[in-house]
Amino acid sequence: MSTEPNEVDFHFDVMCPWAYQTSKWIRNVREQNALTINWKFFSLEEVNLKEGKKHPWERDWSYGWSMMRIGAILRRQSMDDLDRWYERSGRALHEEGKQPHDPNVARQLLEDIGMDPQIVDQSLEDLTTHDEIKQDHERVISAGGYGVPTLFFGDHALYGPVLIKPPKGDAAMKLWTAVTSWLEFPYLYEMQKPKTKDDEKQVFETFRPYLEARDWVSINRGEVIEFDDKGENL
Repeated sequence: MSTEPNEVDFHFDVMCPWAYQTSKWIRNVREQNALTINWKFFSLEEVNLKEGKKHPWERDWSYGWSMMRIGAILRRQSMDDLDRWYERSGRALHEEGKQPHDPNVARQLLEDIGMDPQIVDQSLEDLTTHDEIKQDHERVISAGGYGVPTLFFGDHALYGPVLIKPPKGDAAMKLWTAVTSWLEFPYLYEMQKPKTKDDEKQVFETFRPYLEARDWVSINRGEVIEFDDKGENL
């Protein structure tokens, strides 16, 4: 690929702390190169569903899935509305320790960005919001994906970058160049930096607001990930 792309589809789940960190980075990239970001959905609840449990669309309210139903209504209005809502809801959970998956908190967050809080109720009444999330989710699954952040450049999907302390300015652009350079190598599948104990402690400190605000168990590809109050794996 001779030139860097000017558009990307960014699949996210509001509940995912990794996707939130990556979204902060890619917004900084956009500030510098006018990148078009198309926000798309993905459900960690569905991909990690235990056998015999209800699908998230079968529940009256279901954490990230129901939040994305709000996002689906906003995306119909404009991608910018979805962008602003994801930024505010993600910041509330992952930095402020609030619970945007609570319908009342979700209403307040919409008010925070000058939007109608009744969008929460509208999203729950509109069953077609399920279909939009399913379509976005299935796109990632069909490409062999399993989590977020997943980026699509046309039909080329990349998982990541997975990071904390998202870079800004020149550093953000260097990472953007590194990420998009992968598109030149269709059979380059994976490169990973192992996490040391110190890395795990830094991850814990970054994710502390999320860990304290959540009221569910995180599951990563079948493995339950839990930390104690010192950041040690349980």
